[in-house]
Amino acid sequence: MIDAWILTVLCLTVLMALSTVRLVLGPTAPDRAIALDTVNTLTIAAMILLGVVFKEVIFVDVAIVYGLLSFVSTLYIAKYIGGEL
Repeated sequence: MIDAWILTVLCLTVLMALSTVRLVLGPTAPDRAIALDTVNTLTIAAMILLGVVFKEVIFVDVAIVYGLLSFVSTLYIAKYIGGEL
């Protein structure tokens, strides 16, 4: 039987694929930046859910570090798009 957590991770994977399509096809740079941030957020959520499934805390630790790096990269992209760099 497929666990409900695994099914949720699969749904997040489908959403990541859809966001990746927007990332590739986005007509403007802000659309691409938002799509990248969405993919990063879904990845963090999937890591935390996988930590619950496998009962490993390391997934949550990696998700926290990934979230911090994602936040910094989003700020950098926003400053670049705004013309401040």
